[in-house]
Amino acid sequence: MAEEQDQDDKTEDPTARRMEKAREDGQVLRSQDASTAAVTLGIIATLYYGGFWFAPKFLELFKGALILEPRLIFDAEQSVLRFSSLMVDSFLVLTPLFLIAIALAVGTASALGGFVFSAKAAAPKLSKLNPLKGLARIFGLRALVELSKSLLKFSAVAVFAGAFLYFNLERFFHFARFDVNAGIIESLELVAMGATITCLALLLIAAIDVPYQKFEFTKKLKMTKKEVRDEMKDIEGQPEVRQKIRQKQREIAEQRMLEEVPGADVIVTNPQHFAVALVYEMDKEDAPRVVAKGKGFMALKIRELAGEHDVEVFEAPPLARALYFTTEIGARIPADLFYAVAQVIAYVYGLNAMAKGATKAPRPKPKVPKGFNFDEFGRNAAL
Repeated sequence: MAEEQDQDDKTEDPTARRMEKAREDGQVLRSQDASTAAVTLGIIATLYYGGFWFAPKFLELFKGALILEPRLIFDAEQSVLRFSSLMVDSFLVLTPLFLIAIALAVGTASALGGFVFSAKAAAPKLSKLNPLKGLARIFGLRALVELSKSLLKFSAVAVFAGAFLYFNLERFFHFARFDVNAGIIESLELVAMGATITCLALLLIAAIDVPYQKFEFTKKLKMTKKEVRDEMKDIEGQPEVRQKIRQKQREIAEQRMLEEVPGADVIVTNPQHFAVALVYEMDKEDAPRVVAKGKGFMALKIRELAGEHDVEVFEAPPLARALYFTTEIGARIPADLFYAVAQVIAYVYGLNAMAKGATKAPRPKPKVPKGFNFDEFGRNAAL
């Protein structure tokens, strides 16, 4: 009852870390029915299309196995050698089938849940030796469910095989009219067709089993809200993870910031160390707003973007430092800097008007008020 209650609390989808931990423990999505269908169809196809190679080999093996030479009856050593030779020859002939079956089994499993080798899953577990748990696995509810599934699978295969035999029964009786070679060829064609049609039942079962196994696998790994919160705390508590998160956040913020530069009205620079991009929408805002700012390499990047998009760059070192150290990105400039920034923006508007024949305005020399004079390290000269 407690286990069912615990399962009801697991409402959250498994996180990437939970999935990775499950892989380390050897728990991955698998479908035995899909592997069975792939291997069976692969073997049938190999025997059918590779019959020109397998048939002579099999015939030679059967002839050698059925011929009993008199000298072998009274010589135990020769009999053992002959038997060993037949075993080796049989293994060599069947090796391609074994390799194809292994490749299909591994490939199908890997396609569903990836190729995983877990030493932890392969390690022996003493709990599996517990007879009580063993009886629970044999006679428990899960065992009954698996038995029901097996009976349904057998029934599906039996229905397909029975339908094939029903519609092709007369053809089997016609083989007696053929000579031996023709009869064998025709019968093999019919058997191959019957095996392929019967295997369609396996494909149908696999098509049902794969989504079911995926649902069960996800359900098994579901987490409670508390487990998700604890995992996030654990991840964020690691210094290297926090550093990567901050770095990623910084990169995203810088990218968004640089996207605002082409739409800026002016870039106020130091000119080398600082760059601040300003936007002033007279109809919407009562003060200019900082849309991007940078120091060092980022300042250079802002100036490069300004050059690419014909944004005016205005050199005013004290004003650039004052804006950089007092105004955050997206915020309006301080009221004490209104006059200095207004001079710059008016000058830029005047430059834009020159294209329409207006007289060029004199270049202003904006001054920052006392208390806003910073050095390149952010220290206020007034203090």
